[in-house]
Order: sequence, then structure tokens, then C-alpha cells
Amino acid sequence: MDDLAGRAAFCIRSMKDEGLDRAECVLRASRTHELNLDAGEISLLRTTEDISLSMTGILDGREGTTSINRTDDASILEAAAVTMLNACASEPDTANDISPAQPPASFDKGPEEPDLETMYDRMREFLDRTRRAYPSLILEQVILDFTSVRKHYANSNGVDLASRRGFYSFSPMFTSKEGADTSSFNYAGVSMSGLDRELHLYGTIDDRMRESTEQVRSREFSGKFTGDLLMTPECLEDFMDMTCMYLSDYPMIKGTSIFRDSLGTPVASPGLTVRSRPSWEGLAQGYFITPDGFTAGDTTIIEDGVLRSFMLSLYGSNKTGKDRSASSGGALVVEPGESSYRELVSSVKRGILICRFSGGMPSENGDFSGVAKNSYYMEDGKIAYPVREVMVSGNLRSLLKEIRGISRERVDSGDSIMPWVLAGGVTVFGK
Repeated sequence: MDDLAGRAAFCIRSMKDEGLDRAECVLRASRTHELNLDAGEISLLRTTEDISLSMTGILDGREGTTSINRTDDASILEAAAVTMLNACASEPDTANDISPAQPPASFDKGPEEPDLETMYDRMREFLDRTRRAYPSLILEQVILDFTSVRKHYANSNGVDLASRRGFYSFSPMFTSKEGADTSSFNYAGVSMSGLDRELHLYGTIDDRMRESTEQVRSREFSGKFTGDLLMTPECLEDFMDMTCMYLSDYPMIKGTSIFRDSLGTPVASPGLTVRSRPSWEGLAQGYFITPDGFTAGDTTIIEDGVLRSFMLSLYGSNKTGKDRSASSGGALVVEPGESSYRELVSSVKRGILICRFSGGMPSENGDFSGVAKNSYYMEDGKIAYPVREVMVSGNLRSLLKEIRGISRERVDSGDSIMPWVLAGGVTVFGK
């Protein structure tokens, strides 16, 4: 679909014609070229297209929304009428609003079309290299794709924002097997703007595959101790996402956020600086337009341990009276520390190198508990052996305060840049 701007303008007119005071729409069109490897063989090349249209209208403070996947006139007119009905049926809320007038803007990032020949060559190269380097590793499924996404936001205040992004994504899923011994399932993922290097060199893909071959003979751990958690970049991103969740609309509006009264005060060790950089060229992923209708900007969330910003949308800002965030979250970049990864390892008396955390969201007070998947027991400054059926628990706020080291090395996954981070005071227990 080519005329996103025209379709967006028609959406706004249709909702205004229904009698809505304020109206906004988000139109998203994507095309994905996907190359699949199943059971060790390249098996499929396909192209998929997707279009979605989200419409929101406000009448006397009452908000209605409708989402459809068609953009013809009749479908839009019908959706506008449904939006009006939904608004009339909702409760009034003075915090409901749309973004104010701002200059029109258009953004463009990444390749426009895939290099299909290079995609195939890189996939074949990856398959051949994996068989040589890790003969015990079984590639369950591997996906290499290229996605081009166009997005258009418009509202009745005259806001008109457009963006196009193109990027590659690579995701292998695997296990390892030696005789009767099998590792647990694992996966890795990365996004990139080009295919300049062999696929195993991006992110931590090669590390995760090597670890899978080591984990065929993982050990159960018995007992319980309080020790250190050395978080890999992937696992750190999970914990940073948990942190940002407490800064977002729902817990802030509800008043249950563990950080609700902490703006401008230390919430982590002094070495931790976390930023959200959605439009930065240094990340293959990211975004240019926020869901609430603004041009996305950088946000410093934590600076040298001090909380600098909540992650509130326009609605959250109106509801709480606190500043709206220029970013909608994600695209996280954690600044490097002063220690090497090896120095962090050598400083651990007893703990877990946690590569994947499997657990629900923390409770309202920040308590978390989950399984340390594909992880390692550490003792006396060394990575001792891979473990299974090991649980870790702690408190997120305490964990941030207990950070003892941040690595100089960082990993670019395409949608974040993360170091290794060492923190203490975590409870580890096995069977």
C-alpha cells in the first residue's frame, strides 16, 4: 500500500464526521522476506505483507478505539462509526487526549529492499560453519528475515508523522545432544542493518551455541545460599525492562510503583546509567514515532544511579501530573563500566552466571523469583559448571543497589546495547 498519508487523512475526516471531538489514527504497513532453516536444511523462502489501522476518538472525555486490517473507504467509515459507539459507551476521563500540533516530519532508516542472494549465502555459511564448529548442536529452526515497516500517525490537531525502517533479523533455536545427554532448549536473536559479517558473529549467537554444547552435562544444584548474580547482556535487558515497567503508566497511576517517589534520588549503584534511544542510528531497530503521537526522543532513565525520568505517556502524564517521557521505552543502552568481563568473573566468591531468566513479572514491591535457564554455577572466581533446576530470587530495587561491577565490553543486539552486570544479595536454591 503506497498512500498511507491519504488513508490516514481519510480516517481523521471520517471520525470527525461522526462527531468526535478529537481523533487520531496509526497506520502500519510491513513486508517481510523470510528465509527458514528447519531440521538442519534451508527449507523455505516466503514474503508476507501485513497492514493494520488503529483509530481512536474522544468525545467529551470519553475514549473509543477500533483496530482493523483493511483500509478501503467502506471499512474505514464502518470503523469510524464503531469508534464513536465505543466512545459513547466508555467512562469520561479528563486525562484522555491526543498530541498537540507539531511540525510534520518524515523519517527513514535502513535498507529499502533485501539482498536475497546474500541472505541465502549467509544462511548456508552459518549452517556449514555450525556443523563444523559444534557437531553435537542441533539447529531446530533458524529464521533470517528482512522487514520493511512504514508507519503513519495523524490526528485532528494537524499532527502528521511518517517513518520507514528496514532491518534484518536473525534467530536460531537449538539444543545439543551427546549420547543420552541433552541440553535444554536455547535461542538467540539479533537485528542488523546489513549482512556485512558472518551471522554467528552478531550479538552473542556464537557464545550461546558454544554454551549449549557445554550444557549437555549440566548438574543439579542442591541447597541454598545468598550470593552474586552475573547477568549476561540478554538477561540484563530483561531486568532493565522490569525496571522500566515500574516507571510506566499503570503502576505510576495506581500508585504502586516502587520508584513513584524516587525521581532525582539514587535508585541504583553510582555506576549504572541507562538510556532509551529509539531514534539513534547506532541501533538497527528502534522507532521514530511514539504510540501517543510524538516524535521519539532520547530519554536518560538512570544516570550514575540516580533516577532521572519516569516512562509516562501523554495519558500517564495527564493522569499523574508528572512529565511525559520523550521515549516510549525500549531501545535501551546501558553505558559501559570500568571492569572487564573476566575481572567480574574473578571477583565472584559464589554465585550464578545467569544467561536466561524464566519467571513472571516481579510483584508490586519488586520481589522476583524464577528459574536460571542455560546458566552456570560460579565459585572462587571461576565459572565452575552448567546447572539445571536452579531458582534465583531477590528484590529488584535491592538488586540495583547491590550492583558491584559493570563490564567495559558490551553487546549490540540491534534493539539494545548491554554490558555484563554483577550484583549481590540474590538467593540461589536448587532441589
